[in-house]
Amino acid sequence: MQPSALPVCSRLPWRIDLPPLLEALQRLDPRAWQGHFNTAYYAGDWSGIDLIAAEDARLPLAPGQGAPRSSGWWHAEPAWSGLFATFHTPILSARLLRLGPGSRIHEHRDYDLGQPGNPLRLHVPLLSPAEVEFLLDGRRVPMRPGECWFLDLSRPHRVENPGTRERIHLVLDCTSNAWLQQAIAAGLPDTPALELSEATRAFLQFRQQVAQDRDLERQLRSLQDVPAFIAATLRLGAERGLHFAEAEVRAAMRQGKSAWSAQWKV
Repeated sequence: MQPSALPVCSRLPWRIDLPPLLEALQRLDPRAWQGHFNTAYYAGDWSGIDLIAAEDARLPLAPGQGAPRSSGWWHAEPAWSGLFATFHTPILSARLLRLGPGSRIHEHRDYDLGQPGNPLRLHVPLLSPAEVEFLLDGRRVPMRPGECWFLDLSRPHRVENPGTRERIHLVLDCTSNAWLQQAIAAGLPDTPALELSEATRAFLQFRQQVAQDRDLERQLRSLQDVPAFIAATLRLGAERGLHFAEAEVRAAMRQGKSAWSAQWKV
């Protein structure tokens, strides 16, 4: 099954024994957390700990093409071993990723995950405060602690943690075998639908106001410079009590460009 045939996201039918994992988290040495190697992707604290990594990975938390190598430290913790035994497919990478309070992961795409034969990425939330928003294609993925989700992260995604508590996920890159593909394709029948984020709703309201206000529309149309256009859009929205991010504006610009191009296709 090709990645394009899989759903954008799927809540998988495995309940995770959460309490032992949370106890194991508490026993981690605080000094073990290392900042994410891709500093352009985030603001604030995005850090992690490798459990399994490619043997040729040049930096901690970074990808690689080599054979998976266990970091070894977690073997003394049965909670991690018990969790990994759930998956009947080789685990190529396993990382604990922490997003600190007030931090954000900027919108980006992991294009390699969408290629045939490449790993499939799973998220197991361990600590996930309700105020955290994981946005995939501008829609909120309602991941809760103790669940396991597949996400197609070759699509635009970002994470916001506006609260005062940290978010920690175990992120697994797994070999795309028939067992895992079937589980993802089936998913749980009660998987909640993805909903528009608050920021996306605010941006849609702003677009409606622009469509109804000729002066506002002219003001934005007069801006030819993209950064200036985005900055003005954010400012004008905030003046009207509508708060959204640059990501919402850029997504609308991409969609508008796609719609314009599509009309010439036959």
